[in-house]
Amino acid sequence: MITIIVFFIAHWYLSLAAQTLFLHRYAAHGYYQLSPRGEKIAYWLNLLFQGSSYLSPYAYGILHKAHHSYSDTKKDPHSPNQHATPISMMLHTATEYMDIFNKKHELNNIFTPHVTEWRIFDSIASSWPVRVLFGAVYFAVYYAFAPHWAFYLLLPVHFLMGPIHGLIVNWCGHKYGYRNKETPDLSTNTLPVDLFLMGELYQNNHHGNPNDIKFSKTWWEIDLGYWCLKILGLTQGSKRKKASPIKEQVHAKTA
Repeated sequence: MITIIVFFIAHWYLSLAAQTLFLHRYAAHGYYQLSPRGEKIAYWLNLLFQGSSYLSPYAYGILHKAHHSYSDTKKDPHSPNQHATPISMMLHTATEYMDIFNKKHELNNIFTPHVTEWRIFDSIASSWPVRVLFGAVYFAVYYAFAPHWAFYLLLPVHFLMGPIHGLIVNWCGHKYGYRNKETPDLSTNTLPVDLFLMGELYQNNHHGNPNDIKFSKTWWEIDLGYWCLKILGLTQGSKRKKASPIKEQVHAKTA
């Protein structure tokens, strides 16, 4: 049982780290710099950590820039205030993401992420054989170490780990919690101490200061993602060569 619990927690935080540190804070916002070799290593780690729910850094970067620019309006790719249920929001997000990934969305012509596109790698990593292979590895771990069949109920979480993180952050972070700043959108800080999503649930702080690498703003708020980057020495400087900083461009209450 201990092995399964450790495996689940490790996958939860490693997948989350890939999403918040690389996809969000690097590919979408460009908060820190990576060399071309460093980017490729990050691509490989993104695949290893996200596995069956791999997300393209390039497509993610465009999707997230659109989220900031059209936050909580009809153009927002994942606003809970435009959908009746979390499932309908995520299905809409999946459609928007795939259109961007396949370069069939108008957003491809509007936004440029802060990461170099590695199209061949993205295509292979996003393919069904690779996703199924990772799923089989997760199943094998449970087959070898799960003490009871009930533990197999955790497997869907492994299969969809990335989207599940996105669902929690985007749904809760724009519906529940408190606000430190008045922003044009409806963003909130869901938890006063966000240890489970590594700072991603400080959405109001983030939307109020979209170009700040640190999401926590009060003494009691803890942004684990920021401290991970600080330990890695990646909090100095920013990568602003390929696109302008993100700005909140519209007002959710009027757009």
